[in-house]
Amino acid sequence: MIAFVSGRVAAAGPDTAVIDVHGVGLAVQCTPATLAGLKVGEQARVPTSLVVREDSLTLFGFADEDERAVFEVLQTASGVGPRLALAMLAVHSPDALRRAVAAEDVAALTKVPGIGKKGAQRIVLELRDRLGAPSGDGAGAPAPARPEPWREQVRTGLVNLGWSAKDAEAAVAAVAADLDGGDPPPVSALLRAALKKLSK
Repeated sequence: MIAFVSGRVAAAGPDTAVIDVHGVGLAVQCTPATLAGLKVGEQARVPTSLVVREDSLTLFGFADEDERAVFEVLQTASGVGPRLALAMLAVHSPDALRRAVAAEDVAALTKVPGIGKKGAQRIVLELRDRLGAPSGDGAGAPAPARPEPWREQVRTGLVNLGWSAKDAEAAVAAVAADLDGGDPPPVSALLRAALKKLSK
């Protein structure tokens, strides 16, 4: 992986900068905010993430390491590729994305071109335990306990069946309350129990 590139900014366009690294011009795709901080002719150090495809090698650049880390985590969600992850960072800062996911703010996520309501709900479910807390919130507070794996599996299953993220979370909480603290039954049984809660 190319962790960063350092050199003179040879050119800057609407979505790409060219960094001259010892005579080699590297094209780096960036968000508008990142590009705004790059001045042609000046030296720059740009954190990067290399995305390898069968027919291409694409270098994405970021304002700082936190933005790069969020970019890589975003791509672990189903249906989120590098282009969509970069679009999310073009619309929202890393901390704004963390707040939106933590608060299940589907409306904020759907402001990103290419993300609909279902996609936003899926992103909330899949990334809520991965993005971490906003840097300005809860500094020094202990990290929240990671929920049991079955919770996320059942939540995801319910959303895939068409239920909202809020309804899915409520059903999972209701099923968890019914458990006596022992080993949970198979996920399939827990999913059926959650569906029964929702059908009442």
